[in-house]
Amino acid sequence: MLKKLFASLCILSIIGIYTTPAIASSADCVEHLNVHKDAPCNIVTIQTTKKTVEQGNVLMFKFDEKFFSKKSEAGAIVHFTVPEALYTEEGTLILPCGTKIVAEVTQIEKPKWFNKNARVNMIFRQIVLPDNTCIDIKARPFTKDYKLKEGPWTTAGKIIASTLTLGIVGAGAGVGFAFIPTPAKIGAGFAIGIPVGCGVGLALGLITPGCHYKAKQGEVVYAILIEDFSVCNK
Repeated sequence: MLKKLFASLCILSIIGIYTTPAIASSADCVEHLNVHKDAPCNIVTIQTTKKTVEQGNVLMFKFDEKFFSKKSEAGAIVHFTVPEALYTEEGTLILPCGTKIVAEVTQIEKPKWFNKNARVNMIFRQIVLPDNTCIDIKARPFTKDYKLKEGPWTTAGKIIASTLTLGIVGAGAGVGFAFIPTPAKIGAGFAIGIPVGCGVGLALGLITPGCHYKAKQGEVVYAILIEDFSVCNK
C-alpha cells in the first residue's frame, strides 16, 4: 500500500513539473499600444517578469535639444525624451514620464539642387529609465524613407521668399529705370519690374538647393521599432 502511494506521489510530482511552464505561459496576455494610427503593429506581450513591445510598434519622442543638420555629422549623439508616460490601451505602464532616449546620427545627406532637402539618417539605440536603467532598442524615424527631412511647406516657403524678394528687387529696378528719363512712367516701371523680378525669383527658387533639416527643442518625431524590446517588471 505504501509503495503504491509513493509511486502515485512521484507521478503527480512529475506531472506538476511538466505542466507548470504551460500554466505560466497561459498567464501571458496581449495588450495594445495606440501611439500612431498607421503603425504596422501595436502588440505588447505582458508576462509575469517583463513587458515586450513587439517590432513594428511606433513610439513618440521629443527632441531634448535643438538639432541642425548643417552643424551635425555621422556619429553625433542626439537626445530625446518620452513626452508623457506610455501606457497600453488596457492600462499597463510601459515607459514612465521622464524616460530618455539616445539616438545616433548615421548619415547626413546634404541639400541638393532642385530643392532636394537634406536627409538625416538616425538610429534610436537606447532607452534610459528615470532610475537610470538602460534598455537597448533599435528604431528608425517613422517616415516613408526612414529619414528625417523638412516637409513640403518649408520648401514652399523658401520658393515664395525667393520669388517675393526678387520681385521687390525687380520692382525697384523697374521704377528706377522708368524714373530717370520720365518720372511719369513709374507705374510702367512697376508693371514691368515686378513680373520680371518674380519670374526670376521663382525660377531660382525652383532650382536652388533644398533646405537643411532643423528641429526645435520639444519637437515631436515618431520612431518605428526594428526589433522587439522588453521592460522588466519591478
